[in-house]
Amino acid sequence: MPPSRRRFLAQALAGAGLLSLSPLPALAASTLVSNVSGLYPVEVARILAPTSTRQVVQAVRDWPGRIAVGGARYSMGGQTAIRGGLHLDMRGMNRLIWLDPAKKRARVQAGMRWRDLQDALDPLGLAVHTMQSFANFTVGGAVSVNAHGRYLGNGPVVNSVRALQLVLADGSVVEATRSQHAELFRAAAGGYGAIGVITEVELELASNTRIERSVEEMTLDAYPGHFARLSQGGDCIFHNADLLPPHFDTPVSVSWRTSRKPLTEPARLVPKGQSYALEQNALFAMTELPHGELLRSELIHPLLLARPAVKWRNHEASLDAAALEPRTRRWSTYVLQEYFIPVRHFADYARAMAQVIRSHRAQVLNVSVRHSPADRLSLLPWAKEEVFSFVVYYKQRTHAAAQRAAGDWTRAMIDTALPFGGRYYLPYQLHATRAQFEQAYPEVAALRSLKRRVDPAGRFANALWAAYL
Repeated sequence: MPPSRRRFLAQALAGAGLLSLSPLPALAASTLVSNVSGLYPVEVARILAPTSTRQVVQAVRDWPGRIAVGGARYSMGGQTAIRGGLHLDMRGMNRLIWLDPAKKRARVQAGMRWRDLQDALDPLGLAVHTMQSFANFTVGGAVSVNAHGRYLGNGPVVNSVRALQLVLADGSVVEATRSQHAELFRAAAGGYGAIGVITEVELELASNTRIERSVEEMTLDAYPGHFARLSQGGDCIFHNADLLPPHFDTPVSVSWRTSRKPLTEPARLVPKGQSYALEQNALFAMTELPHGELLRSELIHPLLLARPAVKWRNHEASLDAAALEPRTRRWSTYVLQEYFIPVRHFADYARAMAQVIRSHRAQVLNVSVRHSPADRLSLLPWAKEEVFSFVVYYKQRTHAAAQRAAGDWTRAMIDTALPFGGRYYLPYQLHATRAQFEQAYPEVAALRSLKRRVDPAGRFANALWAAYL
């Protein structure tokens, strides 16, 4: 429906008393919901920024059409909006509801960012149990995509979630745990807003500890054994391995272990609002100058990792995604893909992946390898068994031809992962075919069945589920 007709319909409904949205804040008419990549903005009819569960309930009950939910908007393919619908911007729901230091538990509104939670935890010697590598994301958004980070052995964020408060399609409020409304709990974690709005999250916490970095370079075939030995020590908090262009064949293992050594970084948290001009200039040089890809592998990466580093866990967990931001995304943008591969196929898949990247001349800056045990909780798991995840960070132009080319090599990457028993991650550009999605996530049949029961009119929707659900 054109924007003018949508506005007329909304005004008519409001005049008839059928759309009583006036008490709610921040309603905007016919606007675009974008994401961090700048690609695939979605035109919505209204944006609402609730500050309480009560306001979410009112919006769900009053809005006559489809509803999508967004947080910090780091999902890159329209997963937070539906064309012509209502967008719930959850960032205004950012309160700490309660904190129990003795039990290491906290309950927060879903729009709170990890970084704001860290401000409350750090003075008490506490830390987030599991989150992404950067602290800009909202807690509810992290649960909705079932995010993970570099934490060794923790798996996805759902493993540290004790309870979720959900608003369902009929406006009812449900407390979902692993034993109470368990099916809703499992569907909300990694469900991308398909069955309801996450309004509150209860989390398990961890202790803040001093950590020390160690770095080791090795061959692809040696890495799985190295990782197995590393994971048996019990003292490693963070771990990833970097695969660098152009060959992606020499993992650089970066581990952070508990330590009692003197700090080399006195700050307990990364300060907010820092300038990252140096990082932005380096990013430009690596992607735009001749042989720029060698700048990172031959100069920046060795210099960075050669320096000794002892810091607090909370400092390493409070990194700012602004460090990865370009000066502009007008002509080009930076995007992610991610593939989850059973550990037994690590080296073979890495070689096959590198071949696809080279053959399509994709401008990949880095592939970061992480690990996860099997996910036994979420309804739509990306780790059906123990996996290594390959996080592909790349640059692409923003024009239409570049978007089509990105679609071509993304589908080739998915086709490469599937025969290895792999899966791809859903928060990114929606280039997968319907057949690829069905093969990667056969559990979607259970999600469809549940959605028919709790949201029979299909009120909760977004660009992801419009394409695949």
